[in-house]
Amino acid sequence: MNDPPRNPAEPGPPEYNVYRSRRRAPSRLSRGGDLDALRKRLSRFRDREPREPGERSGITPGRVIKWIVLAVVGWLALSLVLFIVSAQTQEGVSDSAERALSSDGSLLSGSTILVLGSDARTGESIDESQQGPSRADTIMLVRAAFGGVRKLSIPRDSFAEIPGHGGQKINAAYALGGPALMIRTVEQFMGNGVQVNHLIEVDFKNFPKLIDALGGIDVQVEQRICSPPFDNFWKGLRFKKGEQHLDGERALGFARIRKNNCAPNETDIERAQRQQQVLAALKDSVVSPGTFFRLPLVSWRAPRALKTDMNGPQLLALFADFATGGADQTMVLEPSCLSCGPAGSLVVSAGAKAEAADNLLNGD
Repeated sequence: MNDPPRNPAEPGPPEYNVYRSRRRAPSRLSRGGDLDALRKRLSRFRDREPREPGERSGITPGRVIKWIVLAVVGWLALSLVLFIVSAQTQEGVSDSAERALSSDGSLLSGSTILVLGSDARTGESIDESQQGPSRADTIMLVRAAFGGVRKLSIPRDSFAEIPGHGGQKINAAYALGGPALMIRTVEQFMGNGVQVNHLIEVDFKNFPKLIDALGGIDVQVEQRICSPPFDNFWKGLRFKKGEQHLDGERALGFARIRKNNCAPNETDIERAQRQQQVLAALKDSVVSPGTFFRLPLVSWRAPRALKTDMNGPQLLALFADFATGGADQTMVLEPSCLSCGPAGSLVVSAGAKAEAADNLLNGD
């Protein structure tokens, strides 16, 4: 049945607007959400007992130990970086010297290093009025292997056949042909399988700075020393008998004294022994606890005191061997006759050379 038509004048049914209800507040704002959790946390905080003073600041023994370990590791890392950078930027040896070296041996299995110190006529510590080329002031063979070091000093006045120049004092080889000729002369002089794998030339200008960086060294003076003036720097040195603490300049002078007026019978043997003493004292200073606080400066100074063919890691391995091995063992090549060779040189027998070479290469 159809509805009758609606009269426009009559009001129709009311119109309705439909509204959507708002969603519930997120759970994080609801009573059952994080508001309740926050109240619980605040309640636990109010009920918590007061901390001890040390606990309140967050300092615990474990954290202190951790900070100390991190500081020590950082200090050692800084020292290592400075050592490597110093070694890599330091002046090396001449090309002719490198060609004269033997490539056999390593610092792990065993390597022989020739250590030279020359009386070069330049620098503040040398009298420039002296004439002639420099000669080897220190001649030492060092046998370094993993965890062990042996040293042999060769008196500079020992008689030797210098290739191409005949027989004369062994230290003249440096003046005649530099470190390259010195290497060949020492190998020929020693014989018995001694081959030089590496070369170190001591820089007398920077050597005292290394000693001072270590805080000085302690040596045992066997007898009173009264040195007349020598070079331009030392106007005369005096050392009392007994233990002496030496700074860098006096340590270098102690190692280089040529004459002792308080003991006129001294020879080049005692001089070589003093050089060994300085080297042993260096090792003692390096491993002393106080050196830890100077370690970055020592690490920088050590390579600067040397000229060598060894790179940074090799030189670091050598220093580690000195620190951990028997670097305080002293061997000096003993002559069979004092001042009886040509020009007052020392004569070393073939038997003494063979025994010394065996001790150097193979130990006792």
